[in-house]
Amino acid sequence: MELLPVGRHAVLVEVGSPDAAVSLATWARARALARDVVPGATTVLLDGLTEELSDRDALGRTLEPWRPGAVEPGPLVELSVTYDGPDLDDVAERWGCDRDEVARRHTATELVAAFCGFAPGFAYLSGLEVEVPRLATPRTRVPAGSVGLAGRWCGVYPTDSPGGWRIIGHTDAVLWDARRDPPALLMPGIRVRFVAR
Repeated sequence: MELLPVGRHAVLVEVGSPDAAVSLATWARARALARDVVPGATTVLLDGLTEELSDRDALGRTLEPWRPGAVEPGPLVELSVTYDGPDLDDVAERWGCDRDEVARRHTATELVAAFCGFAPGFAYLSGLEVEVPRLATPRTRVPAGSVGLAGRWCGVYPTDSPGGWRIIGHTDAVLWDARRDPPALLMPGIRVRFVAR
């Protein structure tokens, strides 16, 4: 774990994996270490630290008891998906299987929202065991609800936007609604299971 100051009352904590980032973020929130606790792929931003914890040595001592490990499972969200994406055949070829097997593997995997970014409501879902490279040239428009894969990540586009992920299907779920509390359907720590329809 490495602590990098990023402001007077903010520190970026580098950890080894998405699971460790979710674990540390959950641990830090439970102890109210900062006003904002923001996990990333392998980092956790602690912003709004108290004056005492703004000292790197003091924060280091406070973080000493934390150990990467399993966290209490978050709530489960199931998303219905139609597996009809334009990149489904390509993903099947890369995985050495057919289209139906891609859907079967995808629905058999419980994913976890590791962090959010790119667009409001876009959660980076970890847990895939097989990598899929991003597209060499991103699309100028990916429809809202598109389910995509990139690297070992899965994500659902909350709105129409450009994107370079390989699209395997689509869902009608509303990922972002400013009138909902909270507005994002998928928050860090939430477990996600896709269900074929």
